[in-house]
Amino acid sequence: MADVVQYRLERMPDEFEDLERRGLFTRQEIAQIAKQRRKFEYRLKRPSPLKHDFIAYIDYELHLDSLRQLRKKAASRELVRQGKKKTKSRKSVSDFAPVARIMEIYRLAVMRFKGDIELWFRYLEFCRQRKNGRMKKVLAQVIRFHPKVPGVWIYAAAWEFDHNLNVAAARALMQSGLRMCPNSEELWVEYLRMELTYLNKLKARKVALGEDKGTLVRDHKDDNEKKWKEENKELFMSLDGEEKGNDDHGSDEESEKKSDMFLEHASGLLKTIYDGAIQAIPSSFSLRKQFLEILEAIEVANSEELREEILSDMKRDFSADPEYWDWLARLEMPEASNTGEKNEDDMLSQLQKATQVYEEAIKIVPSAMMFKLYIKFLMDVIASEKGESQTSGSSNHSSSNISHILKVYEKAETMGCLTEELACEYISFYEKIGRLEEAKKVAERLCNGKLSDSVQLWLLRVSLEMRCATKNSPTPSKGDMLSILDLLKTVITKMSISEAESLWMMALKLFASRKKYFKKLIELSLISVAKYGGSDNGFSLPSAIVNFILEKDGVQHAREVYKRNCIELESNLASLGDKDSLVNARKVYEAALATYDQDSSLWKDYHSLETKLGTSETVASIYWRARKTLKDSAVDFTSPDQ
Repeated sequence: MADVVQYRLERMPDEFEDLERRGLFTRQEIAQIAKQRRKFEYRLKRPSPLKHDFIAYIDYELHLDSLRQLRKKAASRELVRQGKKKTKSRKSVSDFAPVARIMEIYRLAVMRFKGDIELWFRYLEFCRQRKNGRMKKVLAQVIRFHPKVPGVWIYAAAWEFDHNLNVAAARALMQSGLRMCPNSEELWVEYLRMELTYLNKLKARKVALGEDKGTLVRDHKDDNEKKWKEENKELFMSLDGEEKGNDDHGSDEESEKKSDMFLEHASGLLKTIYDGAIQAIPSSFSLRKQFLEILEAIEVANSEELREEILSDMKRDFSADPEYWDWLARLEMPEASNTGEKNEDDMLSQLQKATQVYEEAIKIVPSAMMFKLYIKFLMDVIASEKGESQTSGSSNHSSSNISHILKVYEKAETMGCLTEELACEYISFYEKIGRLEEAKKVAERLCNGKLSDSVQLWLLRVSLEMRCATKNSPTPSKGDMLSILDLLKTVITKMSISEAESLWMMALKLFASRKKYFKKLIELSLISVAKYGGSDNGFSLPSAIVNFILEKDGVQHAREVYKRNCIELESNLASLGDKDSLVNARKVYEAALATYDQDSSLWKDYHSLETKLGTSETVASIYWRARKTLKDSAVDFTSPDQ
């Protein structure tokens, strides 16, 4: 290893001498550079070098080369300032060595980590930026190692097309990529873009030579100007005579024929690539959308026929996909044109067409997703109308759209497409528009229906009850609190603790400052813990209750509640015949007596438990321990013999 490192360092003196001779680095700086490179070289020669070692070495060399270039420019400016004539200096070894060294490090890195596509692209970008002659070789290597990565073929084709101006090679690379990755949407789209770009360049060349006019790119601004000029022909006076117009008629026809030839070629190209793409990826909806976007952005012959064909194919293949209907409906409401604001009547007409598409969609695809997309569209319309009304002060139709949204929610409910998420959005929308009573009724209806097991719905319902109870006064009445407690009781007793975790936490926060109701809540918690277990999926209800009491009333009260409720819980379970609970109850009693040994009621309860569930020996043991601890005068329960 040391021999290899020494050999690589011995190849650097010429570069160091050149840097010192030209005054770019001092001897001390060169010594530091050599020391740093030695460290990096040893890292690369380890048995298992890391990718970070190569990247760090490359970054160091890049920064060093940037510093060299800055100092070289500064030295050149200094010569000019001194009045010396600026001459173009020949490049020396220090100009070539950094690039060669970085290329070598990249070569070692990609050979070590052949599967790291990001590292390969960094290598390619460096070659492209420095215009290194190794680019073609590196491209061949990355294609050999990663033929299934579409980005590699696109990068190689783009380099041939833009840098080498070799359209045939770029086309061959794209077609090879499509054979290797036929299911890549990106490859199909980029192939079409490349072919259309090439065709547009040919057309632009004809225009530059005066043999043609216009380009393939569709300019909506020019279209609007042409339309306006045609509608207002009488406003324009011809500067040439009729004879000249007649003479130019033949040349115009010839130019139009050439233009039509390009448009027909573009149309055929798009049709061919589109057919191949949908045959390779028939289930891709996004691919069809991208082809349609490209079609709308360029001028081709028979563009309307192509558009209708693509749309009919999409309807045939994706009529059961909610995303397709959402996209189709939004096509009816294009963005505002650059020439001015939208006409209000036009917007209403577009909105009606879009809603008709959605109404058709929910008949064909009656699903929760379809309703969700429908509602989101209407929400977006309301948001855009609010924005326009704030900027322009124009009238809007938000109220009609709000009622429309409510009707869509009702339709989703009647058609059985209301999921938990959609139901929560339904109630929240009523809250958002300030109709609390109606939101409360909807929540009650949904909680008593098919979605009775939805915790989120119950949370919304309880929060609505609280908002309605505190609507007129800051503190709710006793009747309201009892009704809310009864409401909670109906749901938390039929759900496991893990399912109703958020409801329990909400109830604890709600009744923490009301002792009477909090006590009832603790009784409910004992029932739930006895039925479902105290800890489930990381949430412990008894711990949560004790923590609430600890924060509110302090340690002493928390200990008492913990003792009393734990003993009661384990005793109840032991009474039901659970042997483990009897053992646990004894442990809890013993732990409590270790702290509160002078509490006679605690001894009585322990004695009562052993009388019911224990043996004569355990009963006698508790009795005599109590007499010894409390003294004879303090013991008022009967002896074990009696």
